[in-house]
Amino acid sequence: MHTLTRDEAVTRANLLRVDGYDIELDLTAARTSTEFGSTTRVRFSLREPAATPAPTPTSTSTSTSSDGSPATFAEVKPVTAHLLRLNDRVLDPATLDGNRLPLTDLAGSNELTVTATMRYSNTGEGLHRFTDPEDGEVYLYAQTFLDDAQRMFACFDQPDLKAPVRLTVLAPPDWVVRANGAGRQTAAGRWEFTETPPLATYFVTVVAGPYHLVEDHHDGIPLGLVCRRSLAPYLDADAAEIFDVTRACLDRYHELFADRYPFGTYDQAFVPEFNAGAMENPGCVTFRDEFVYRSAVTDTERELRAVVIAHEMAHMWFGDLVTMRWWDDLWLNESFAEYMGYRVTAEATRFTEAWTSFAVGRKGWGYAADQRPSTHPVAPADVDDTALALLNFDGISYAKGASVLRQLVAWVGDEAFLTGLRAYFTRNAYGNATLADLLAALTEASGRDLTGWAELWLRREQVNTLRPQVTVDAQDRYEQVTVVQTAPAAYPTLRPHRLGIGIYGPADGHADGADAAPIELLRRVEVDIDPAAADGRTAVAALTGTAAGRLLLVNDGDLTYAKVRFTPADLAALPAALPRVTDPLARAVIWAAAADATRDAQWPAADYLALAASALPSETQLAVFEDALRFARATALTRYLAPSARPGAGARLHAACLRALADAAPGSGRQLSAARGVIGCSGPDEVDALAAWLAGVDVPAGLLIDPELRWTLLHRLVVLGRAGEAEIAAEGRRDRSARAAEHAARARAAIADAAAKARAWEMIVADDSVSARLIGATAEGFWQPEQDDLTAAYVSRYFEQMPAMSARRTPHAARQIATFAYPQYAVSAGTLRDADALLDRGGLDPVLRRVVVDATDELRRAVRARTRA
Repeated sequence: MHTLTRDEAVTRANLLRVDGYDIELDLTAARTSTEFGSTTRVRFSLREPAATPAPTPTSTSTSTSSDGSPATFAEVKPVTAHLLRLNDRVLDPATLDGNRLPLTDLAGSNELTVTATMRYSNTGEGLHRFTDPEDGEVYLYAQTFLDDAQRMFACFDQPDLKAPVRLTVLAPPDWVVRANGAGRQTAAGRWEFTETPPLATYFVTVVAGPYHLVEDHHDGIPLGLVCRRSLAPYLDADAAEIFDVTRACLDRYHELFADRYPFGTYDQAFVPEFNAGAMENPGCVTFRDEFVYRSAVTDTERELRAVVIAHEMAHMWFGDLVTMRWWDDLWLNESFAEYMGYRVTAEATRFTEAWTSFAVGRKGWGYAADQRPSTHPVAPADVDDTALALLNFDGISYAKGASVLRQLVAWVGDEAFLTGLRAYFTRNAYGNATLADLLAALTEASGRDLTGWAELWLRREQVNTLRPQVTVDAQDRYEQVTVVQTAPAAYPTLRPHRLGIGIYGPADGHADGADAAPIELLRRVEVDIDPAAADGRTAVAALTGTAAGRLLLVNDGDLTYAKVRFTPADLAALPAALPRVTDPLARAVIWAAAADATRDAQWPAADYLALAASALPSETQLAVFEDALRFARATALTRYLAPSARPGAGARLHAACLRALADAAPGSGRQLSAARGVIGCSGPDEVDALAAWLAGVDVPAGLLIDPELRWTLLHRLVVLGRAGEAEIAAEGRRDRSARAAEHAARARAAIADAAAKARAWEMIVADDSVSARLIGATAEGFWQPEQDDLTAAYVSRYFEQMPAMSARRTPHAARQIATFAYPQYAVSAGTLRDADALLDRGGLDPVLRRVVVDATDELRRAVRARTRA
C-alpha cells in the first residue's frame, strides 16, 4: 500500500477541489459476514490551470497524463472492486495500484463512482466489527483517522480536501445508526443523513448496531448518548452527569469563542475496542466504552471523562471547523484541544482542580516524550508523509503543546488570546489553516510579534530546566534568589518563561517544628525569565529581603513548561514538608519535580520511595495520590530499584497504602484508590489477605468488591502464584463482559507458569485472528517484575520476532502490541545490546523503530537509576 507524501498532497490539492461525497454503505449482512458493500460517488473539479504545479514524477501521483491532460489518483482499499467509473468511462480494476486508483483525462467537473466490497476490521481502524460476548450481538463503528477513510469508501484521503458528505446506510431494521449528520430511517433499515458541512475525510464516521440510545437537547442542539446494550444500565446511571458536563462545556465554548457549535447534532457514542481515548468526529464523537463505568470509580476517573468530553468538544472548532492543512500542524488540533479540555473542565464543571491533575500526571507524559531521542518540535516542519504523522501523536503534540499554550496565555493575556482565536475561526471557517494563519491572528490581537516566541517554543524541541540558587542572611531573609535556566547540550535553546515563584512556610502563629504545622503560600511573585540573560541567570529582585520560607517553589501555579528543581536543603526536607503543604497544585508540582529528578538519576529512587511512604498517606488530592503512587510502584520500585532492595521498599509502600486505607471514609473514592494501592503493592506475604478480600472476607467497611476490583485482585494473585487458569476461567464464567475478556487475557499471560508464558507469547507474535485489543492485553500481562526467571528467555525473542509481527499488522495495532510487549522489567546491559542491535538493522518499520527507540531510552534511564539508587 502507498503512503501519501506531503508533496503528493500539495500537488493534488493544487490540482483539484472536492465538491461532495455521496456514500452508501450496505451493512445488512454484518451479523454474519466480515465484509460490507460500499458505493461512493465523489464529485470534484479542477482548479484554475494557473494554480496547477509541475507534475510530481511518481507512478500514481502525476498531475498530467502522458498526453498532457490533467491526472491524479483517489484512494480505496477494497476486497473486490466491482465498478470503477470516471465520468462516462469505466475503469479497469487492474489499474488499481494497491490503494491508489489512477484518474486520467480529467474534465473541468468530474464524478468518480466506486462500488466495492470492503472488509470490517478487528483493529479499530476503518469500519470495526465487534461481537459482544454478553448478548452475542454485532456492533460497528468507523474510525477513519488518520488515513483509514479509504478502508470504508473511495476518497481523496488528505486533510485539506474537505467536502460535504451525504451518507446512506442500509442496516438490519432493528439497528440504531448514527453518523456525522442528523439521520432518519426512510424505510425499514434504510437510514439517510443530512448533508454535512465540509469535512476532512478522517472525520467521516458511522456507528451502527443494536445500540442503546439516550437522548436530550440543550440550547437548540440535539444531544445523544450511545452504548452497547450490555452497558445500558451503567450508561443510564451516568447519563445525567455526562449530559451535565456536555451542556456546561457547550455553554463555556460558546462564551469563549463567540461562535456557536457548527455541526447540528451532538452524539457521543461509547464504542468497544477503541484504539484511542476518543475521536472528534463532527456530530458523532466516539469514545472508548471503558468510560461507561460498570464498577465503582474515583472522582479522578470521572474528572478524566469530563476532560475527554471537553477535549473532543474543543475539536469541533480546533480541527473540525478549522482543519490543519497538513499533518505538520497537528498541534493546531491536539495541543489546543488538550489545553481547552483542561481549562474548560476546570472553569465549567465541578472538577475545578483539573489543572492539578494535568500538572502531576498528564504533563509528565510531555516531559518524558520531549527528552527521548525521538523528540520533535510541537510544530515540526518535516512531516513528509502520513506514516511519520502517526508517530507524532504523542505527549509532545498533546501535553507539551497544551503547556506551551498555557504559557502563551500568561505571556500575552487571556483577552488577546481569545480575540485572536475568534478571528482565526472567522477567517478560516470550514477550511484549512496553518501555524502562520494562527500567528497572524494572535499577533494582530495582542499587538506583539509572536514570530520569535513561536520559533523558540513551537519549532524547537526539548525542555529547559529551571533551578533556584539562594543565599540567606543572618536574619533568615533572602539576600539573593536567582533562577538558572539550562538546556541539554544537544538542544541548547533557552526560552522566555513567565512564571510564579512561591515561598511556602507555616502561617503566622504557627511554629515550624515537628508538630506538622500547615505549610501555606506566604508570598508569590511573577517573574519573566530572560533567555538572553548571562549564563541563563535571572535574578529575582522582588524576593530580596523576604523572610525565607520552608520551601521555595519555582513555577508555582504551573504556568510554564520546564523541569524544575529544588535547593539542596529543600530537597532534603521534602519528606517532612510535602505532607504539610496545603495547596494541591503546589503539591502536584512538587511531586512531578521529584519524579522527574528521579527519572534523571539526580535523586535516588530509594529517596523517592521514602518520600512516597512518608507523604502518600496524607495526600488528599486523589489525582496526586494516584499518579505519585503509580510512579512509585510502576517505575521507581520495579524498574529503578535493584531487586534485592525491592522487598523492603515495597513493604513500606504497602504499609503507606494501608494507612491511607484506614484513614479513608467508607465508600469514598479515596478508599477505593487506597485499596487499589494495597492490592498493587502486595507481595507474597499478603496473598492470604488478598484471597480473603476476593472471597468477601475481612473487606474494609464500604469497599465494594465489584467486577473491576475482583479482576484487580485476581490478577495480583495470579502474578504472585496463588491463582491460575482455573480461577481465571471461573471468574470469566461469573463475568461474561467484554471487559472481562480483556482482563482474562491479561491475567492468563501473567500466570507464573512456563507453559502459560509460551501460549501467551505465541498469541502475541503470531495470532492475527484475535482482535488487536485482546492481543494488547495479553502483551500487557506478559512481563511481570516478579517473574524474571520465567520470562528471561523471551527478552531476545522480542527483538528477533517483533519485526515480523509489525510487518503483518496495521500501524496502530503494531504500535500497541510492540509497546506492551517490550521487556520493560529486563533492566540490564544485555537487553540494551539486543535493542541496539535491532535498531542498527536497516529497513526496520518506522512504527516499530519508534516504539523500540522510546522504550529503550526508558530502559537506559532505569539502568542509570539503579547505579544511583
